[in-house]
Amino acid sequence: MERKNLMRFSITKRDSACAARNGILHLPHGETLTPVFMPVGTNGTVKALTVDDLKEIGYSIILSNTYHLYLRPTEEIIGEAGGLHKFINWDRNILTDSGGFQIFSLSALRKIKPEGAWFQSHIDGSKHFISPEKAVTIQVILGSDIQMQLDYCSHYGAGRKEAEKALAITNEWLSRAKIKWEETAADGYAGSLFSIVQGNFFPDLRKQSAEICAASDTPGIAIGGLSVGEPADLFYETLAYTSAFLPEEKPRYVMGIGTPQYILNAIEHGIDMFDCVNLTREARNGRVYTHSGPVALKKTENAHDFMPIDKECGCKVCKNYSRAYMRHLFKSKEILYSMLATYHNLYFINNLIQNCRNAIAENRFLQYKSDFLSRYSDGVENE
Repeated sequence: MERKNLMRFSITKRDSACAARNGILHLPHGETLTPVFMPVGTNGTVKALTVDDLKEIGYSIILSNTYHLYLRPTEEIIGEAGGLHKFINWDRNILTDSGGFQIFSLSALRKIKPEGAWFQSHIDGSKHFISPEKAVTIQVILGSDIQMQLDYCSHYGAGRKEAEKALAITNEWLSRAKIKWEETAADGYAGSLFSIVQGNFFPDLRKQSAEICAASDTPGIAIGGLSVGEPADLFYETLAYTSAFLPEEKPRYVMGIGTPQYILNAIEHGIDMFDCVNLTREARNGRVYTHSGPVALKKTENAHDFMPIDKECGCKVCKNYSRAYMRHLFKSKEILYSMLATYHNLYFINNLIQNCRNAIAENRFLQYKSDFLSRYSDGVENE
């Protein structure tokens, strides 16, 4: 049966000096402009923010996690609610990670075989099994606009034998996931499946995986297995090498990056989508982003600083509150602190992405990247 796939990707502008490009993802819950950063709402909520906050900032797509939602509250309950969009009151797009990375992170609590992954819940120790077909089924119940295949991510430093095994399983799981995803057309599911490139840090395995993903002809392709503890130079090298093998016409997604340096590098190499929990996690832990680099609000020097977090930022937090007040809230463990700091960090990165799109439209992305990074420093001294 011909599937009813509502996702289309159109490239609207290419920068003449590099691979950076602007595009539009046409998805079941509206259009999303690319490049795009997706805030992470692991449990169906972006921590400390409401959906109205996210809309006010300008987000049109968020990420949730299949593994966590499967364990709690369960896909059955979300299905009873009418799907994840209705359950969380979000009428824009949702991408769901299959849970492969979370299972990979469990290490001692999981066992991976070609047929699927057995794992223990981090919540109550109960045992579970997930196959590539089950991952698709769960994400269909959730109503994901974009769903990810179940994959096997090998750790940084893994030997070639382990990387080859993980890639072989990922490839088999992709084939099975695609068959199951195509079957969902009969029930009217309109979400899209993305394949995932693995191969650890072995160039020939990366090339092989990218070519297999391209040949699978899924609507989009993600680059996985990066930002897992490797040095920055190796990340940049592997990303550049891998992206060169991906088809131009498909949206490209690098999983798990959120700092300005990594995002700007990814955009330069033609990446369209990215996500990371760090922006919201760091906000809650007292680290906020500015055009000069991250600031540790707990530092004593901020106690008497009545300037905004970033005087160049146009968010409502910077317009209304000082560093001194934010530090006071953080030190007092007030809930309002997490709300305001998270809002600021997500506004900051969304504004960065908007500026990138503007620069691409004007064929000046590399100059924008250079100008931004010439001021930006990632070092934060602890108090």
